[in-house]
Amino acid sequence: MKLIEAPIKKIVWRISRVRYVQSAIVDRADLSAFRQRPDWRIISGVSAIAVSYVIGWPLISALGIAAVHYGNAAIVAVGGPLAYGLSHLVFLLGMYLAGAKYSNIFIRWAVSRAMIRLLRRYRLPLPSAPPLADVGMVAGHNEQGGCQCAQAAAKASAFDPCRADGQTRNHGKR
Repeated sequence: MKLIEAPIKKIVWRISRVRYVQSAIVDRADLSAFRQRPDWRIISGVSAIAVSYVIGWPLISALGIAAVHYGNAAIVAVGGPLAYGLSHLVFLLGMYLAGAKYSNIFIRWAVSRAMIRLLRRYRLPLPSAPPLADVGMVAGHNEQGGCQCAQAAAKASAFDPCRADGQTRNHGKR
């Protein structure tokens, strides 16, 4: 049993050192944002995602049954990829409308819960402090990439509004 448990324990420990995982655990990620009433855009996005599942494999199965019934394989050969492509487009539309906000909230909660359970199961320590000093700086950005720390940024530099406390933008340059 130790032969299998040791590599798993090492993998769990390494995953627990990822900044995203540590911040989800330390911030005690929860689902409180789902208590608010969603607006029309989120409702229509989730509805489009649900419709995309109905368009996907059930429609392809119906096309397969129709192809067998009529003895024409072209029905499923042409209609199957079209239905599958349409379901992807509807799914992407739903994701665009629903946005990434609620997905990110749910994923942070799921990561936090799963990692806490794994860390307890393999008797590894839970992170107790923020992983890096610049977590507050990252948290100061909104979803569109804009900076919400206007006062600190104005003091730091008049030319770069997102450069505060010695932090600069990383544009892929090393």
